[in-house]
Amino acid sequence: MTDKLAAILNAARDHAEQVILPNVDAWNAAKMWPRDASDKAGAAGLTGLYAPEEFGGQGLPLSEGIQVYEQLGLGDGAYAFALSMHNICTFAGCSYGTDAFKQHWARDLTSGHKLANFALTEPQSGSDPMQMYTRATINDDGTWTISGSKAWVSLATEADIYFTVVKTSDAPGHKDMAMIAIPADVPGISFGPLYDTPSYNFLPMSEMYFDKVVVSEDNIILPIGQGLQGSLMAIDIARVSIASGCCGLMQSALDTALSYSKNRKMFGGKNLDLDGIQWMLGEVATDLEASRLLYRKAAETLGAPEGPLMAAHAKRFVPDAAVNAANTCTQVLGGMGLLQPYGLDRLSRLAQMLRIVDGTTEISRVVIGRALQKRAAALPDLPVPIGFGEEREKGDEIAAQ
Repeated sequence: MTDKLAAILNAARDHAEQVILPNVDAWNAAKMWPRDASDKAGAAGLTGLYAPEEFGGQGLPLSEGIQVYEQLGLGDGAYAFALSMHNICTFAGCSYGTDAFKQHWARDLTSGHKLANFALTEPQSGSDPMQMYTRATINDDGTWTISGSKAWVSLATEADIYFTVVKTSDAPGHKDMAMIAIPADVPGISFGPLYDTPSYNFLPMSEMYFDKVVVSEDNIILPIGQGLQGSLMAIDIARVSIASGCCGLMQSALDTALSYSKNRKMFGGKNLDLDGIQWMLGEVATDLEASRLLYRKAAETLGAPEGPLMAAHAKRFVPDAAVNAANTCTQVLGGMGLLQPYGLDRLSRLAQMLRIVDGTTEISRVVIGRALQKRAAALPDLPVPIGFGEEREKGDEIAAQ
């Protein structure tokens, strides 16, 4: 670990312990994004993790920067998720945006003075981005006029700019997709009612509507033809980031259970001395170590051919392990685990949320299953039994030889 990474991870842990944990319940009660907290995250260098240093970023590779969310996840997984999406957008803008865009936005984004978020999903499409109806029309002066809607937009009403994926024609497929950054104060933008999300009420989410919104061509992040590919890369980064945050959540749940059970007296001893409790928490500890190894390996492959598959493995395994960890640790506390001051009820709901956002664990299983089909096609055939009355197909005849 480099000195720079160690310093940033320490800053993220301090932010979790000093800013997030003491205030997250109050944030949820107020149902407002804590802008003062994200300002402090920016001052600590946590809002420009992957952006070049020339724009005020940290210039970390993805494999290193993604570890920050494990530390932030010790405080709150939804907060870590929101900052991860901001960092992905900031990385995209500083790496692929026009010179005019970088000059206007880069330093405000890397410093956290302005917040960014990503808008891909639409109300009718869910995890199928090919079913996209948001349209951009290119005008004679080069501006783009955008109409349509997006769903599950995080930092809705709070972000200063939204990196939005659009289609530029009615042709089927993705060859006409692009990504353009839309400032929040452009006329024609509106938001639906905020979603009711009890475990993370401080993170505003809602649908977002575009009614003939006009945006400068300077704000094009990915040109026509690259929108879907870039979006899928962003989703892969987000999935690994979520797995990282889940590890922080698991550590927090485990530490809560350990802190409680080491002093809880029952049946003539302390709970942590009981084999059953040790075994329950031991399984959580093993899952946590395996999860760390998996997400860090997946982070190293981002941008490589195996990146999407490794991101799917991480998104499939780690959030499921986090749900199990939160539930197991709640069980260790018994009835006390249901009480809000211990925080396990919040962690249980957050773990379930992280299983769903940026592609459910079932979508990850689809990605993994397709990879297995490709691998199977490259393997030698093995003979399979033929049932009574069945005719041997040509492939079976070859396998039987």
